[in-house]
Amino acid sequence: MSNNPVRVKSGLEEYEREDNGRPSFFLTTKEIKLLSITGVGFFLDAYDLFIINPVATMLQYRLYGGASLPAGLEGFLKASANIGSVVGQFAFGYAADYFGRKAVYGKELMLIIFATILCISDPTGDLSPSGSLIWLSIFRIVLGIGIGGDYPMSASVTTDRANLRRRGTMLAYIFANQGWGSLIGSLMFIIVLACYRNVIEVQGETSKVDGVWRILVGLSLVPAFATLYQRLTLPESVRFQAAKKGVDLEADSIDELKKKADADPGVQENVQPVDPAVSPSATVSSVSAPADAAKGKPAGQPKSAYFREYAAYFSEWRHFKILFATSGCWFLLDIAFYGVNLNQNVVLEQIGFAGKSGSPWNRLFKIGLGNLIVTGLGFLPGYYVTILTIEKLGRKWIQIQGFLLAAFFLGILAGMFHTLSTAAFIVNFALLQFFFNFGANATTYCYPAEVFPTRFRASAHGMSAACGKAGAIVSALAFNSLSQSIGTPAVLWIFFGCCLVGAALSLLLPEVRGRDPDIIYAEELRQAAAQGQ
Repeated sequence: MSNNPVRVKSGLEEYEREDNGRPSFFLTTKEIKLLSITGVGFFLDAYDLFIINPVATMLQYRLYGGASLPAGLEGFLKASANIGSVVGQFAFGYAADYFGRKAVYGKELMLIIFATILCISDPTGDLSPSGSLIWLSIFRIVLGIGIGGDYPMSASVTTDRANLRRRGTMLAYIFANQGWGSLIGSLMFIIVLACYRNVIEVQGETSKVDGVWRILVGLSLVPAFATLYQRLTLPESVRFQAAKKGVDLEADSIDELKKKADADPGVQENVQPVDPAVSPSATVSSVSAPADAAKGKPAGQPKSAYFREYAAYFSEWRHFKILFATSGCWFLLDIAFYGVNLNQNVVLEQIGFAGKSGSPWNRLFKIGLGNLIVTGLGFLPGYYVTILTIEKLGRKWIQIQGFLLAAFFLGILAGMFHTLSTAAFIVNFALLQFFFNFGANATTYCYPAEVFPTRFRASAHGMSAACGKAGAIVSALAFNSLSQSIGTPAVLWIFFGCCLVGAALSLLLPEVRGRDPDIIYAEELRQAAAQGQ
């Protein structure tokens, strides 16, 4: 056998090549292309999260003459996308592990496009006001299924291709698209509303806000269509191809695997199977060849075996406690994070941008300007501090300090809600947003993608993300009623408690910086096989 492995161009080598001489946060053109493909779902998630508040306000003028939306329907409308996300995260997560990333990737974006078109087709002139809200809410559930499916899909597609030294940075870059989604959503709202100023403000045709919200929702189709083809044609990663075949228990020692993982990204070009003893340059992926193949049996395992393997893996406490922690931390984080961000009208009222007076156009414009201020102050900067520091500080440190400092600023806002000056309120709220994003909002996304082996990564990430969205649903449905019954400061104290519990639960998680879960899983299987002999 030749000493040199035969390399076959897979189409992925441009994305997966590693340059060890540059900082982890410095991106090549090819990496930017990969991140633009995988990050669009998070851009759309945050864009949708932002625009639903002004859309709800515009629907007040279009459907109810400026009066408030029915409380139940308003809560359903705001929670609808998150309800769909829970379904999408579970379904697409399991499908990605079972069928493969290539077979599934892009389908979630097709669902987003379909649902968006149906949302902007809401026949407000033909249905009753309640019927129009129900139409929009139902198709926002479908939209949420697609957005939710993007979480495990994009996380897995990126992590499967990432070098250990840059894995967290790549994931943080993807998640930072949430910040851009909120910022662009704020800008688009102001721009489109300004275009309608004459007809709404001067001519007094307030019903024309119907066109504003449709344009805002429809603009999300631009990035969706722009990346659909790239997603549908993205090849399967080498790491996943190797992982679905199983683990070679006869491969070389775990120390040797670690050396190879440190020296090679393991997911560069598509390397044909070679004997590790012959080829010292074989990648980590080549070590994942199936044991049956080493014994002369057909390679690979039937898909029906996946669920047995999944159940066996998470039946062990050492694995289940990690899944419990990633799911629990995300659930607690989203109760607080979405509780604050889905109800920014409370915050805008405190800083004088609630749009409580003036003409309908002036009210809407003031709300848009207030949201732009809130987004620019702390929301976006926190993501980029995470990008710059995640490989230095580690995920666990960032997550715990983020939870604790978010709790600190929530405590200030809760304890001094009615006494803080406008300037002090803005500063505290901006710092709260900063430490949400330079903290648990970013790391709860990164952790499931980095801590679980490739074979179960998408499923575990989907389950963790679904628990997070469940927390968001709790906040969306309960915030308004709780605020009316016990007061907004008391609700903020509940968020304070969620952050403290989240910090404590984070202690169950290992630090994943430089940790290859596939190597750890391979060694666990070897130990189990040795004990069974």
